[in-house]
Amino acid sequence: MNRTGRALALGCLLLLQPLLVQAGGNSLLIPAMGRCTLNTQPQDLAQALAACQKAADEGDAQAQYELGEFHYDGKNAPRDLNQALSYFEKASLQGHAQAQFKLGTMFFHGEGVPANNVQAYIVLKMAAVNGAEDALDTADEVAEKMPREELEVATQVLGQIFRKYLMELQSADGRTPFSPLP
Repeated sequence: MNRTGRALALGCLLLLQPLLVQAGGNSLLIPAMGRCTLNTQPQDLAQALAACQKAADEGDAQAQYELGEFHYDGKNAPRDLNQALSYFEKASLQGHAQAQFKLGTMFFHGEGVPANNVQAYIVLKMAAVNGAEDALDTADEVAEKMPREELEVATQVLGQIFRKYLMELQSADGRTPFSPLP
């Protein structure tokens, strides 16, 4: 798909966002709750990590993402891809676009997990819907390396996810997802 087509597709999907606010959130587009800061002086890192860990344990998707990045980068501590994967998964399940993008690239490159193009493609497409700009390009890169059968499976799974999402919107207030806003 060319950039114009991708932008148009994303634009159409993002038009649904106002409905999400009325529906009270859903499984695909949920904003991150807060922030933790791990960009601190070395002497303050332990305290910042503790605060971030507390926020992550309480379900803060941004804190989960930040901890995932901390463990992935390995700049201030030894790199731990298992911990990074765990935190990116938690944040991804809450709709955190950057966590989904990072998780998708980990599946694509086999970092901390066996490489899995189907999972990579699905998570990257979800990241794109949630606003990760580079995710579509990476998903296209993954698609180029996938056999047709795998791409069909991934597309079917995405279709099921999107149908479920539309059903959640419809059941939230009894309107169709494409009804005019009040």
